[in-house]
Amino acid sequence: MPPRQFPLPGTPLRWAVALAAVLLAAGALIGVGTARAESNGGVRVMPLGDSITDGVTIPGAYRTGLWQRFTGGGYRVDFVGSLSNGPSALGDHDHEGHSGWRIDQIDANIVGWLRAYTPHTVLLHIGTNDVIQTHDLSGAPARLSALIDHITATVPTAEVFVATIIPLASSGLEANARTYNSAIPGIVQSKANAGRHVHLVDLHAALTTADLLSDGVHPNATGFDKMAAAWFAALRSVPGSIGDTGGGGPTPTPPPGDRTCTAAYTLTGQWSGGFQASVTVTAGSTAITGWTVTWRYAGGQTVTQAWNATVTSSGSAVTARNAGYNGALAAGASAEFGFLGTSTGVNEVPTLTCTAT
Repeated sequence: MPPRQFPLPGTPLRWAVALAAVLLAAGALIGVGTARAESNGGVRVMPLGDSITDGVTIPGAYRTGLWQRFTGGGYRVDFVGSLSNGPSALGDHDHEGHSGWRIDQIDANIVGWLRAYTPHTVLLHIGTNDVIQTHDLSGAPARLSALIDHITATVPTAEVFVATIIPLASSGLEANARTYNSAIPGIVQSKANAGRHVHLVDLHAALTTADLLSDGVHPNATGFDKMAAAWFAALRSVPGSIGDTGGGGPTPTPPPGDRTCTAAYTLTGQWSGGFQASVTVTAGSTAITGWTVTWRYAGGQTVTQAWNATVTSSGSAVTARNAGYNGALAAGASAEFGFLGTSTGVNEVPTLTCTAT
């Protein structure tokens, strides 16, 4: 087995990314074993993706923190897949995280895996290697859409959670990642509109580049835990996706007065007569089940198109409410929505008010 190689502190980022690409491509050699088919009879959940699911840099990846949240919350879940690895803290090591694989490589094998393991829930984080390898980037959204179609056709009753890919430290790669990610909400919505059980999880918004290792690609321990928290919040928001708690009743709901949230507005781009912005909603010290953000424009701005939230306007007043898939947030977790708009004056950042339920 070749030794793992990691960039030393101070290594230029372009070399770190190059090393990361080599590491991503070594999945058949590093940290992967045949699945032991561990089963506790719980809801079958398939973690599906690349090395960020596998845990080639930190064994268990997000799966460890997610498993611990399942057991701590009283959920009985059975991870499934043809691969098996991870630390002892991970109670079920099965998964389909294939290091170095692109969307097309996952798609070429997905039907066989689904028929073999019949998951009730699929956690899909894929596309990072398409970006790193600059593999037909313009066609990546279409490949993702086709992959989702193959999943929903093979296991039509499964709950499929599709994630935006996490940030990349290289500015060039991150720009391509954002372009790819921008197509995912529309893809997910089109599947949901067609009656398929497909849900969006915005993992890109859950992490920052401070949550990455020095390779600029893989999460550090904090980053993986943030991924676990975001997955867990999304799963809990869809009834039945991870079953019911083992305690015989629903998870206690905090009193409404204990639920709080904050919202941060970012102007991501502007041009003559128009702009693009995003808002990050973060839960307070208690988990929330929904959120509403309001603000008032002072420069003649009007929202024309939005994603990841339902946005309505009345004059200069704007109200944004969570979508069905991103309202439930664990304590400290975040969700992001974005929109396009027109502007006739100075495009100032408004003051936001966030209300949690």
